Amino acid sequence: MNETILLVEDDPYIQDLMESVLAPLNVTLYRAGDGMAGVRMYKNLTEQGKRPDLVIMDVNMPLVDGVEATRQILEIDPQATIYGFTAFASLLAREMREAGAKRVYPRTIGFTAMRKIIDSSIHNKQMPAV
Repeated sequence: MNETILLVEDDPYIQDLMESVLAPLNVTLYRAGDGMAGVRMYKNLTEQGKRPDLVIMDVNMPLVDGVEATRQILEIDPQATIYGFTAFASLLAREMREAGAKRVYPRTIGFTAMRKIIDSSIHNKQMPAV
């Protein structure tokens, strides 16, 4: 069975890039374009028995930002695993960790490094150093 990842990202270019980067992992990827849609999709997937193994969350998004979306997803499922992946290493990133994200990574680590982190996470391997 494939692992399921929910990508919550408002930039369509980054969504497409993440889809390409994650393709070698043979995961099922769902995409949401803002935090509100991400929360709704997490809830719907969970209700359909397709609970995401991992949520990759941008921080700075319209409607509902990654901080609030993280809080809302964790209200639905306190066991959810959420990683922030953002260009904004800022106060919002710290707030996202405080809201319950397991980790928050700056995009400066690169997309290949993020794929390695995701691979390790979903396959219960030791996390690579970044």
